[in-house]
Order: sequence, then C-alpha cells, then structure tokens
Amino acid sequence: MIQYNPKTWFSLIIHSYSRHVMRTLLPAFIFMTLFTLLVCYLILDHFKLEPHEFPGTTTVHSLLGIVLGLFLVFRTNTAYDRWWEGRRNWGGLVNSTRNLSIKLNAYLPADRQADRAWFAKMIPNFIYATKEHLRAGVQLTELEAPDDTFTETMKHVKHKPNSIVSMLYKRINQLYRDQVITGDQLINLDKEMKDFIDLLGACERIKNTPIPYSYSMFIKKFIFIYIITLPFGFVTTFGYFTIATVLLVTYVLLSIELIGEEIEDPFGRDINDLPTDQLAGRIKENITEILL
Repeated sequence: MIQYNPKTWFSLIIHSYSRHVMRTLLPAFIFMTLFTLLVCYLILDHFKLEPHEFPGTTTVHSLLGIVLGLFLVFRTNTAYDRWWEGRRNWGGLVNSTRNLSIKLNAYLPADRQADRAWFAKMIPNFIYATKEHLRAGVQLTELEAPDDTFTETMKHVKHKPNSIVSMLYKRINQLYRDQVITGDQLINLDKEMKDFIDLLGACERIKNTPIPYSYSMFIKKFIFIYIITLPFGFVTTFGYFTIATVLLVTYVLLSIELIGEEIEDPFGRDINDLPTDQLAGRIKENITEILL
C-alpha cells in the first residue's frame, strides 16, 4: 500500500501508479487509436462525407453516460466497501492479538518463560498464516516453530490458521488444567480466541465472494459499447482530433473500472491492497515486547 500526502497535487499527478495504469491499459489504447483512426479515414477521406451527410451526434452518449456513471459509482463504492471492511477486520486482529498478549502477560507467572515464549511465537504465526491464507497459500518459512513437531504438522494441514488457533486453545486449556490460570481467566481469554476465528471468517467472506458475475460482465460490456461508438459521434465535428477525445474518455472509464477490480480483493500484493505484511510485522513486534 502506498503512503502519500493527499495535499501534494503535483506528486500525485505524476506518481508512478499513473504509469502503471497506462501500461495496463496500453493494449486498449492501441486498439482504440487504430479503430478511431480507421473510422476517421473512412468517413473523412475515403467516403468524404460532409456533416449533413453523416450527422454525428453525442446526444445518445450523453444519455448513456449518465447511466454508465451511476454504474461506475456503484461499482467503485462496492469495491471500496470491501476494501474498508478488510481494513476493519485487520484492525480487529491488531486489537485482539494485543488484548490476548496483555492478558497472558498478566495471567502467566514470571517463571513460566516456556509458555510465554510459546505464545510469543504462535500468536504471530496465526497472523502470518492468515495473511498468506488470504493470498496464494501459507509460506511455512514465515512461521516460527515453537517446537520440533510444528513445521511437520503444518505441512499436512490444509487450513493452517484454523490449526494454529486449535493449538492455542489446547495450550490455554492445558494451562487451566494445570491450574496456572483460573476458570474466570480462561473465559476472558476465550473472547480473543473467538475473535480470531470471527475476523478470519470475515476476511474469507470478502476473498471468496467476488462481485456478482452478471454485474461485472454487463458493466464491462456497457463500457465497451460506449467507447467503441464514440468515434461515430465525434468524427464529423472534431475530425482527426476525435482520436485524442476518444482516448481521453477511454482512459477515464477504464481506469475507474481498473481501480474497482484492484481494491475489491484487498488482501493481495497490488499497489492499493492492504499493507498486511507491515501489519503482521507490527503485530509480531508488539507481542514480543509484551510477553518477553
């Protein structure tokens, strides 16, 4: 995720992300340039039609533009809602891990260094496993093994965050059986453990529930129809300047759709995705400081 100052207009205008968008949309720009050039050549030079013979009009595009604008606003807002909900869930993970660590620090005696070290590794392991679980898959090299069997166990588990939470529950329950913590303290710790699963499930819901197919398909179809018919509306008015006009409209519409596509899944590594790598590192630092 990019850190930026929203008040610096010039640096935002020339930011490298704009060049990234241009590279992504380059095939569409090349196609629309060639297509518009062909339309201009056929109407203006080949058939040599006059404005009264080919009365181009932008009235239809003006009316369709209102509808298309509403679609794009709804599309962008829906994608941003998913992005913001993902950020709220990760904020909840930050708070829950801190609360759990603070409570364990208060409940565990100072001489239980083995337990403290175990939780100092396993709580961040859950966060790192969750981070990569929401991407392509958990990287075992990011997890810090608290014992000799941990890595081998993780290799045979499909849903690794669930397995780590299960280990945390078992360890906390064993502390209760050993009378290291009381029943009331066990109940207090259960809230944060339950939050782990709830917040993970909320992130999985965002990840596994994309924008409905028909909605995504039709908005792309509307954008395509809109820009592919633009040259016919402008050609007799603007001449070959129609190419620049069409490219400008294409850039605006496609870049808005591109932003929506990028932020609707906020857990990846795109430039606008959530900074889950930094958040995971910060959580690990906080937990280590509290427990050790």
